[in-house]
Amino acid sequence: MTDHQEWKENPAEYCPGGYHPVQIGEVLNRRYQVINKVGWGYFSTVWLCHDVQKKKNLAVKICKSQRKFSDTALDEISLLKCVNGARKKESDGENIIQFLDDFKLIGENVLHVCLVFELLGPSLLHLMKNYGTNGLPMTCVKRILQQVLKGLNFLHKKCRIIHTDIKPENILVCVNTDNLQQYMEEAVVWNQNRLDNIEGPATGASVNFLTHLFETGNADMLGVKIADLGSACWVYKPFSEEIQTQQYRALEVLLGTGYSTPADIWSTACMAFEMATSSYLFEPHAGDTFSRNDGMMKIPLVLGYVVCKVD
Repeated sequence: MTDHQEWKENPAEYCPGGYHPVQIGEVLNRRYQVINKVGWGYFSTVWLCHDVQKKKNLAVKICKSQRKFSDTALDEISLLKCVNGARKKESDGENIIQFLDDFKLIGENVLHVCLVFELLGPSLLHLMKNYGTNGLPMTCVKRILQQVLKGLNFLHKKCRIIHTDIKPENILVCVNTDNLQQYMEEAVVWNQNRLDNIEGPATGASVNFLTHLFETGNADMLGVKIADLGSACWVYKPFSEEIQTQQYRALEVLLGTGYSTPADIWSTACMAFEMATSSYLFEPHAGDTFSRNDGMMKIPLVLGYVVCKVD
């Protein structure tokens, strides 16, 4: 699959139960004017929109209309409202994406649940791919980890939520607001100089500039936020037995022994290794006599054998 293909969802999914056919320039919910598409996933598409009431840009996630996707979106809204409530009460949670609004859209393909978020930068995955094959600078890895762990501490302790899908795709990059003006001014100069070499999605320019910040020692301008609570669950009420993307799947999930907040920490550790090396810590492969899940049994080769119980 080419980089260009990765940025194009399957057109056949624009069908009853599938994606909503968004038109550039249309106004959603009499408020959010569509500017451009910024991403897509199995459950939804995400659009850059302009809030005509508050005069600012933001991101609108439009979920597929099939009932199971709508139910998942409604669960996500409940979790995000809990996060918003805890954020107000605790004056914390700055490393979790800010949820702003939700609404229902009646389209050609029935009912679509829509979620509105603050507008952030590209994902950590895009940043890592753009930076090269030797991993991110260690100072950058540490800074990102500190912020991810701070965000998880808020989710786990203040909200009682397990994210269940921590991975580079779900960590979004932002710039500290104190340095936003400097970021914008330098980004204009940097991106103009790089314009002839930019290919692929619209986020390419911003990713190029962010990697430039690392090279010039200005990584302290960058921040990250945890996004996509679409697979998250309550600590006391897991929604699914099988969670997490396979490369980041905790051992207790693989063994089926139950899971809680430490599963997110396992995923974060796997992501830390990936940031530092540009390689997966655990990469499952199927063989003639074993499946991808069986391939994860290489974990003891990396960590040593696991002690099940200590008296």
